[in-house]
Amino acid sequence: MITILLSTYNGARFLPEQLASFEAQTDRGWRLLWRDDGSSDATREMMEDFTRRIGAERCREAANSRIHLGAGQSFLSLLAEAQDARIIAFADQDDVWLPEKLARARLALSGQKTGAHLYTARQYLVDARLQNRRLSSLPGRKPGFPACLTQNVVHGNTAAMNRAAADLIRRIPGPAGTVHDWWSYIVVSACGGSITVDPRPVVLYRQHEGNLIGSPRTTVARAVGAIKRGPDIFMSMMRRHVRQLEAHGDLLAATARDDLARISAGLEGGLAPRLSAVRCPGLSRQTALENLLFRLWFVFG
Repeated sequence: MITILLSTYNGARFLPEQLASFEAQTDRGWRLLWRDDGSSDATREMMEDFTRRIGAERCREAANSRIHLGAGQSFLSLLAEAQDARIIAFADQDDVWLPEKLARARLALSGQKTGAHLYTARQYLVDARLQNRRLSSLPGRKPGFPACLTQNVVHGNTAAMNRAAADLIRRIPGPAGTVHDWWSYIVVSACGGSITVDPRPVVLYRQHEGNLIGSPRTTVARAVGAIKRGPDIFMSMMRRHVRQLEAHGDLLAATARDDLARISAGLEGGLAPRLSAVRCPGLSRQTALENLLFRLWFVFG
């Protein structure tokens, strides 16, 4: 059974189409665990109606629903509550899943017999009316550690994981300000798990004015956006991620512990340890332009 984790917040405008796409899945072996993050619109009523219609055995509300945590911590709290789930899939409230979404995730994860595994896939980027499809890009470099500290390549609206991955993420709580999909990618990679990237799109990723993050159209657009935001937010989040991993070093792979010590020394030290850290194999973003900006921020920011 696949457990879908859905966090909602003022999502009444698009939620019905997402719920309908759950019911249209070719893989019928799923159940839904949802929590509302303090909505003030009709979202809760929609979710309660859906729960009554498909039945409590397939759909239930989380124990700590209605308390506002923010999207990242809301999803991580759902993950902590789903302790009996064998496969877990994150779901955003405003997207639409393609019918084979869960089937492809199950197939990818069932082929992994041992260890922690995290699945992600491409998306169709669409407008608010689900029109003008554009295919999202594939990672240019292999996902893993320490690359995960520099950039998230796991799309939360496509992500699924096995029990071993969920247990690791539950044991290493996400720091304040993190997002659930990035933190899941970081933890699984740092603990020696594997990341599977499905080259086929499985979700219509709706781009609209209410997106929490959204997807810039080009590499240049991402770089320009990063320059406008400046290094402070990014580098502060990187430090929080590194410190949280260091606090749970006993769960990390040996190579990740070594890399983490080198990166941590660079973050807290002078020019020499910073230069050493940026030469750490794999500590890079997906494109040359983004990687150049990251290196400048790390060394001089």
